[in-house]
Amino acid sequence: MDQPFVDTLRPHLRYLAPEQELRPEDRLRDLGLNSMQAIDLVFDLEDNCGVTLPDDQLTDANFETAGALWSAVQDARSDSLTDAR
Repeated sequence: MDQPFVDTLRPHLRYLAPEQELRPEDRLRDLGLNSMQAIDLVFDLEDNCGVTLPDDQLTDANFETAGALWSAVQDARSDSLTDAR
């Protein structure tokens, strides 16, 4: 997970202590992300990470853990590069 992703995600996780490392296996709901915040998070990820997350990627599975969401962001980046060619 790169720093812009972590920096974007961290403010949405109210139970993640400032000194606590965000790990790929961390469950986002356990760290305080709810469905309403997830909507704001999508907009922030799109703005800060330069991706567009397609509607079919906005699933519970992709928001289960930090690593799953990172994978969705990486997939969106790959799709953007493919579309640009």
